[in-house]
Amino acid sequence: MSDLINKLVFITGASSGIGKASAELFAGAGAKLLLAARRIDRLNTFANELHTNYKTTVKSIKLDVRNYNEVKSSFSQLDTDWQKIDILINNAGLSRGLDKIYEGKTEDWNEMIDTNIKGLLYVTRIVLPGMVKRNKGHIINIGSIAGHEAYPGGNVYSSTKFAVNGLTKSFRIDLLGKNIKVSSVDPGLVETEFSIVRYSGDEEKAKNTYKGLTPLIARDIAETVFFCANRPEHVNIDEIIMTPVAQASTAYVHREK
Repeated sequence: MSDLINKLVFITGASSGIGKASAELFAGAGAKLLLAARRIDRLNTFANELHTNYKTTVKSIKLDVRNYNEVKSSFSQLDTDWQKIDILINNAGLSRGLDKIYEGKTEDWNEMIDTNIKGLLYVTRIVLPGMVKRNKGHIINIGSIAGHEAYPGGNVYSSTKFAVNGLTKSFRIDLLGKNIKVSSVDPGLVETEFSIVRYSGDEEKAKNTYKGLTPLIARDIAETVFFCANRPEHVNIDEIIMTPVAQASTAYVHREK
């Protein structure tokens, strides 16, 4: 097992869902946390709760991963010790709508591409040189089962997660010999704010996504992320695909009536 006490873990999209659940697990293991999200008030409240509950050191920063200059500036303004990231969890991501490609909204496409692909690249580009210099580190990308097979209405979102899949594999090749681990955790149906965002706040539509089945929850994914991060030094978990029992693929889901 890897000793996570005082390891510095940087989590994007940490104000809710998988990012938030992951932060709680790492805090409980004694890690130091650098948490980033756009909703800074919510994030600050959560950071204070973690410090109170786990006595761990937590720093929160407002960050829009889609803006490279903001990512670069925010990171450069951190004290040197806060720049020495041991584990980067690229969690920030979203989906918008289920429109067919010929009916899709370009603003939705851009938001998904800018967040899911460019945002992951921007943050990694800023953090990774330090890992290479120190000859240690771990990148954990949150992908999706949609990055392995497309599904109806998933077109651009699925494409962005195929990109994450390809980037994860490419990172691993580029970093060979640098003592840096690269993993991806790719879930199926997970009940978080994801579907609420997808449907622009329509909670009824969001609930229907999980109707008639027991979906994964954020904690399930967080525990898997933690497992990847907590392996012995010589072990790298390349990829984990996980789904609820009721899901066989992106398009095949069993729902109880």
